[in-house]
Amino acid sequence: MARIAVIGAGMGAMSAAARLAVAGHRVTVYERSETFGGSVGRHARDGFAFDTGPSLLHLPAVYRDLFVKTGKEPLERCVTLTQVDPASRHVFADGTAVSLPNASRAGVVDALDGALGEGAGASWGAFLDRAGDAWNRSRRPLLEEPLRPDWQVLARDPYPALVRRRLLRPASRAGTVAEVGSRELADPRLAALLDGYALSYGLDPLHAPASAALLPYMEETFGSWYVSGGTRALAQAVYERCLARKVEFVFGAEVTRVVEKDGRAAGVELADGTVAEAAHVVLGARPHPGLMPGQEIWQDGDVTVQPRPGGGAAGRFLVLLSLRGARPADAAHRTLVHPADGAAERAAVFGGRLAAHPTVTVLRPDDPSTRPDAAHEAVTLMATVAPHGPVDWTDAALRARYADTLIDTAGAAVPGLRDRLLHAEVRTPAETEAETGAQGGSVPPPALAGAGGGYLHAGNRTRVPGLLLAGGWAHPGGGLAHAGMSGTLVAGLVVEGDGFRGSQ
Repeated sequence: MARIAVIGAGMGAMSAAARLAVAGHRVTVYERSETFGGSVGRHARDGFAFDTGPSLLHLPAVYRDLFVKTGKEPLERCVTLTQVDPASRHVFADGTAVSLPNASRAGVVDALDGALGEGAGASWGAFLDRAGDAWNRSRRPLLEEPLRPDWQVLARDPYPALVRRRLLRPASRAGTVAEVGSRELADPRLAALLDGYALSYGLDPLHAPASAALLPYMEETFGSWYVSGGTRALAQAVYERCLARKVEFVFGAEVTRVVEKDGRAAGVELADGTVAEAAHVVLGARPHPGLMPGQEIWQDGDVTVQPRPGGGAAGRFLVLLSLRGARPADAAHRTLVHPADGAAERAAVFGGRLAAHPTVTVLRPDDPSTRPDAAHEAVTLMATVAPHGPVDWTDAALRARYADTLIDTAGAAVPGLRDRLLHAEVRTPAETEAETGAQGGSVPPPALAGAGGGYLHAGNRTRVPGLLLAGGWAHPGGGLAHAGMSGTLVAGLVVEGDGFRGSQ
């Protein structure tokens, strides 16, 4: 039994902590804020409640496995999961709209044919078939194994893009999300649908590799799930599972340095000068250069030293709306309102500017815990935006103007929205940076194969023995499911050593 120090109480860090405690280790989590969950937050006011981080769970098997492996109570005994149906509704700039059923390939094909015209469903279905091939090729090394030292095996894009043959010119294949949309999804509304998936994960469709097709494939194959009480309830359940396994939490404890002894991590030093010894240190936050003075933590040739095409990560702009009037029974949980000019939005967001016409996600959960009574409704509006820094998200006038932009756009999904408005709360990348410590309030996207490895994250192992990385900024990247996977991988590496190759 060894002492293990975990830095941060995000979902990946807590997943690792619970598994390590079950393996017999004494685990202490040090969290700079006063609560757990990382970006999985909750905002409440006057009986209204809103998720401030991820709103839906994909690949719930990740957390089912966590609860099976760490205790007698399964996940569904700790939280209530409901499949969202329809999984999403899409409103396009030409006024057409389509609702996509949850985890039903045939249903999606029929819905697209009915809304966009004959052949649209077949085109999207064939694209998902190719995405499924990419999933099968890359799932294990990309998601279920620690990042290999020869990570270059993931540098090649696994998506089997269609070959485009041209007279007197070399054949070509789509290499990015935008190219897949323009070459393989002839209807611009289908291309906008694909762009929307990429943007929702903070990815630039113009540069993100075609392998990002795995994201819609994952959602449409394994479904979208809502946690009653919001995703904060899932974070609460993981935290309570950690407590049940005797994990100790120290809140308001900022770690300033990983202590090194004899060439390996040997503990952590807190801002007040306290030093806590440990045989292993798990970093569940974004690594920074001062973590180990005079020594880089990256492995030789690590992917994190490579520049990412198209600039850095994006942030999230939220408008939390308290509304009078009941939620209609036929309202979709999640609606995306797509702009007419997606290229202009991409150029703005990933160029460090405001998009005049953003893609707006409208979230309307049918959950009594989000509202004071049945005569009111809580609605969240979300747009992917440039991080804090390139845009000054502390500017009150700018925040108010952009909130108005999102409210106006959301009117296409919620008729009479402004007339129902009681209160609007704005959250920007500036708040995300203050609460999570992520530079610019950026949100880590999931890892993707292809693009020469430019969309991979730091490996779970580091060049410093005893120091491991978990959470959204480590392999296999951001998102609830991916963070949970990182915790599984880190626990396996501690318990089984460098020979650990993931779950079989």
